[in-house]
Amino acid sequence: MAPEDERIALFLDYENLAIGARDGLGVSPFDFGPVADALAERGRVVTRRAYGDWSAFDEDRRLLARAQVELIEIPQRIGGSRKNAADIKMAVDAIELAYERGFVTTFAIGTGDSDFTPLMHKLREMDKRVIGIGVQSSTSALLPAACDEFLFYDRLPGVEGRPMPAKQTRRRSAPVTTPAPAAGPAAATAPAAPPAPVPVPVPVPDDPMPEDDAPATGSDPDLTAMVSSTLAGLARATDGPVRASTLKRAILRKDPTFDEGDQGFRGFGELLRHLENRGVVALAPGTAAGDPEVAFPEDTSAEDEAFALFATTVRDLEAAGGPPQLSGLKDQMRKRDPGFSEKRYGFNNFLSFARAARSRDLVTMDWDEGRGDYQLSVY
Repeated sequence: MAPEDERIALFLDYENLAIGARDGLGVSPFDFGPVADALAERGRVVTRRAYGDWSAFDEDRRLLARAQVELIEIPQRIGGSRKNAADIKMAVDAIELAYERGFVTTFAIGTGDSDFTPLMHKLREMDKRVIGIGVQSSTSALLPAACDEFLFYDRLPGVEGRPMPAKQTRRRSAPVTTPAPAAGPAAATAPAAPPAPVPVPVPVPDDPMPEDDAPATGSDPDLTAMVSSTLAGLARATDGPVRASTLKRAILRKDPTFDEGDQGFRGFGELLRHLENRGVVALAPGTAAGDPEVAFPEDTSAEDEAFALFATTVRDLEAAGGPPQLSGLKDQMRKRDPGFSEKRYGFNNFLSFARAARSRDLVTMDWDEGRGDYQLSVY
């Protein structure tokens, strides 16, 4: 392990995160993968704990167990102090770990609850770096200021969600909180209602999953996507240049099975030179021999062509039938350029690419609550 690697302890107030993602983004079950990837770009996660009543999150429990997260059971149906029991247990465990494991340099606290601000202040007082993680719609305004860094789950690469209109959020919450003893038939129809709003985020796969890139030209796009997305994450998380050794460690934290030899390269340096020849990355001499600095190429001609294709596609669709939705737009672009992938330009998902086009004043993006999707138009 390199001495500069941060050692991270992750604590999740799971009920807060899961309900926030469900009601605010339409994401259910909670997808832990984007959180794991974001932390892997920042250091080595040595502890993963999630606190909750797992009888209420049966599917989530299986997914977290596969992700090597330790599940701490806090029964939530006994008495009226159930919320405080989970909060206090998590805070006590975090402080205990801070004292007993001096090698832990960073604490990642996943919650939107302002009750945890004293914990964050105390950890920072103990010279620990604190990273907060929460769903934007359910995160207290007090939390980000108490952290060294705060990650909104909504903005993490790989989160496939959309802000849920307020009406649908209330409808989905009602069946969960309303007591069932009223009437047998009514109780039977109440659970049937929640599945109706759920399809709202389903059109979201306009922001494609990584697998969507694989059919283009075989396994090489997967390699390019892995290196590009990790490099982009490191560039956002660090102030200085990204070294090749740092990049490889981050890739291995995301995928411990990664081996450049499986792709036909004798070493990671040879892989990077291959990607440099293809215009994916740019290499420069580093402070240590054999450990070059890695960045994205300054030549943006290919990137400009991709944005031009994006704007042209939106313009043509708008002329044919009115402003198009973001959902399905990537498929339309691939009909014109089968090799298109936003990951080649350092964007982790298609939504980020679309937002970059908006920041360049190429298109406008307006949220359509009725359709549950973004509506685009060219300037």
